[in-house]
Amino acid sequence: MSSHRTRRRFLEATGVAGVAALAGCSGNGGDGSDGSDGSDGSDGSDGSDGSDGSDGSDGSDGSDGGDSENRLSWHAGGTGGTYYPLSNEFKTVVEANTDFSLNVQSTGASVENVGSLADGSADFALIQNDIASFAKNGTGIEAFQDNSIENLQGVATLYPETITLVTLAENDISSVDDLSGATINTGDLGSGTQVNAQQILESLGISDYNEQNAGFSQASEQLANGDIDAAFVVGGWPVGAIEDLANTNDIAIVPIAGDNREAVKEDASWFANDTIPGGTYSGVDEDVETVAVQAMIATNSEVPTDTVETVTAAIFDNLDELTIKTDFITVDSAQDGMSIELHEGAAAYFDA
Repeated sequence: MSSHRTRRRFLEATGVAGVAALAGCSGNGGDGSDGSDGSDGSDGSDGSDGSDGSDGSDGSDGSDGGDSENRLSWHAGGTGGTYYPLSNEFKTVVEANTDFSLNVQSTGASVENVGSLADGSADFALIQNDIASFAKNGTGIEAFQDNSIENLQGVATLYPETITLVTLAENDISSVDDLSGATINTGDLGSGTQVNAQQILESLGISDYNEQNAGFSQASEQLANGDIDAAFVVGGWPVGAIEDLANTNDIAIVPIAGDNREAVKEDASWFANDTIPGGTYSGVDEDVETVAVQAMIATNSEVPTDTVETVTAAIFDNLDELTIKTDFITVDSAQDGMSIELHEGAAAYFDA
């Protein structure tokens, strides 16, 4: 069985204990956990930027030796997405400019990473700003309902993670309203992608649909085979998996625009306007309006103030050394969409 009831039973069963347990999981339940659903921004996911961990992100750079107080754990996302290679660029910058070493780990992204920060197994992590708000305030999804992650704190927002609703052109789905009765992949069960998809569909009164839950590589195959009608993807454009699908099929990107966009934003303040430029994907020549959440760096309150300030300064004082999302990651925009309180160390840097 699919639809809202399936998701709610799963999340009710996991509870906040399940969120903490996610920190020890290697599964693909997060937002872009394996990068295959693109929801942590699988643009540039071919690994050529070091996303295969060859830069020592697995600890081979000596991070398993030396002064343990200078070793920091940084939880990212799937190796096929943006979280992981971007985190490895942060690792390079931090290690070049401080005495700290970063152990970057591939994870299930936002939801799993919140659990890692909650139990202290991660010092820093990349998460979505909406998931951060849910976790901090004990609301939004059942996994956090009335079980706030009190030690979760923010460092900086980074770049928009675009909500992309993709279908095949032959399916004749031109607006979200056409999804009634459709079979929709909303992302991995319990993932940030699924949360965003459910928020949007509920805001627009779409309830009579069949829900599928899978990473985007599988959803892409389902689209191509006609097994589903549409799929949600959350990630910075261009999403590599959508590019691949567009190269072999005539696709359409369904807009979230006009009154629909306003309704979505009214129900969930963390959504912001976004536009996918025409030409981003083969065969999609016109701009497509949609909404986005924000990727952000988070930490926990137990990480020392000096440590957070030093790591934050290393990253934002050396942005010219980054190659990923450089149009978006700036000091001036680093608090745009910040949905939780700042760690004292981050505040010390940005308020200086």
